[in-house]
Formats: sequence, structure tokens, C-alpha cells
Amino acid sequence: MGREAAAVRAETTRGPRQSSRSRKFPVPWGKQAVELLRSKDPVLAAIIERVGPLNIAYRRERFQALVRAIIFQQLAGRAALAIYQRFVKIVGGGRFPTPEGVLGASDEAMRRAGLSRGKIGYIRDLARHIRDGTLNFHRFPSMTDEQIIAELIRVRGIGRWTAEMFLMFNLRRPDVLPVGDLGLRSAVAKAYGMRQLPVAQELKRLAERWRPYRTAAVWYLWQSSRVMTMDSQGRGARAPEKQNDVTSGSSRSAGRDSAGQPTDRPIPRQNRPITPGVT
Repeated sequence: MGREAAAVRAETTRGPRQSSRSRKFPVPWGKQAVELLRSKDPVLAAIIERVGPLNIAYRRERFQALVRAIIFQQLAGRAALAIYQRFVKIVGGGRFPTPEGVLGASDEAMRRAGLSRGKIGYIRDLARHIRDGTLNFHRFPSMTDEQIIAELIRVRGIGRWTAEMFLMFNLRRPDVLPVGDLGLRSAVAKAYGMRQLPVAQELKRLAERWRPYRTAAVWYLWQSSRVMTMDSQGRGARAPEKQNDVTSGSSRSAGRDSAGQPTDRPIPRQNRPITPGVT
């Protein structure tokens, strides 16, 4: 989970430097989120003061973002980006391929891009779900976060962590709490003076005060790790842990996120087959 999460955070928090598709637009609920977090949690109030404005990167893509998340799973950022770029060039002819284009591409072409047999299967499964209508992004606005997660994790290679990153950075949902994210757990332990990383139930209890803007709280905590690292080392180092998301969605390894979203957050491991299922 580590590498991917870091990549995702980096891209979603630093944006344009890593992806021309990732842009920073103020979230519509940002002002209310910051006001509530400041009033309800003095620890977060101090972090907000150090970090500054809520600046969550936004990725408009749907199919492309999920494919990217699969490609970046369990890989270092540069290696994953090289494979992603070859995939776009070979399979899409320089433009990101459609689901139909992916299904029509040969295994040989996909392998030339550098994809493993497992990831080829995951990407094809995602494309089939979209082509057949079993995964329909147009339905998402009327669905709850949990309903969307349930839809996404039906796809092989997409786990809960990847689905949660998709909710946060692609759908801009305000109240997402990725309890399996190691970067978040590490940041919480440091910020709140805990001797051990909080388990899921502890994190959920603590986060009750952040509702309905837990996404903002998570983003600030990820950023707090970057700020502390920079302060202690005198230079801009990457945020701490990351996690991988494979097919399940449970998080185990430590690390940060991958490439479609924030590099300052960790990347969880999803089951066995795939990592962030994003990124």
C-alpha cells in the first residue's frame, strides 16, 4: 500500500507538477469544512493554521482514473508512470483509450506497455463492467458513498481504499474516512500523541467530531505529515507511510499513495490481486 498512496497524495496535493489532468479548484464545501474543523477540534485547528487553505486536487476522469489506479498499484511512481504513458501510446494511439478500445486491444499490445497478466485482467474487467452497464458513472450522483464503493469493488483489482480515493479526489465527496490508510493512521498518532497507530474503531470514534467533513480532516492530517517532515529535515520530503490497494480494500502495508490522487496520503492494499484498485 505504501508506494501507491504516496503517489496519489502527491498528485492530488501537489497537482499540476505531476499531472496535467489534476487541477485544484476550491471544493464547494471547503469554507464550511474548515470552519467546522477549527471549532470542533483544537488539534486540527493548529494543523490548519500551519498547512493553510484547503487545496484538494480534483481529477475529473472516471474510467481513466481507475485504470491509472490499477496501473500504479504496487509500483514506484516513476516506473508506474512510464507504464501508464506506454499504455496510452500503444493501446490508445496517444489518447487515453475508451473501454471498447481496451477490450479490442490484444494482450500482446498490453504486455508491450509493460502490464502484467494480472493488471491486464483487472483493466479488461473494469472496461467490461462499463461497457455492459454494470458500472455506470452517471448513476453516482444519486448514490451514497457506500453504494458507490460497493459498485466499484465488484471490479477485480479495485479495493475499498481505491474506491475511497476515487470518492475523495474524483467525486469530491466531503465525508470520506479511509480508516485503512496507513498514512492517515500515522498522522493521527503523531498529531494526537498516541503511542500506537489507532485501529479502525478508534479512528472512527475520533472522526465523529469531523462529520460531515471528514474528507477535509483527512487531507489536513496527510498534509500535517508533510509539514512535520519538512520542518524536521529542513527540506521538502515526502509524507510518511503509504499503502496499496489490491482487490479487497483492506489496508495492510504502510506507505503512501500513488498517482491519481494525493501523494501525501498512504496507499492501502486491497486484497491480493491488486493494489489501490486507485491510486
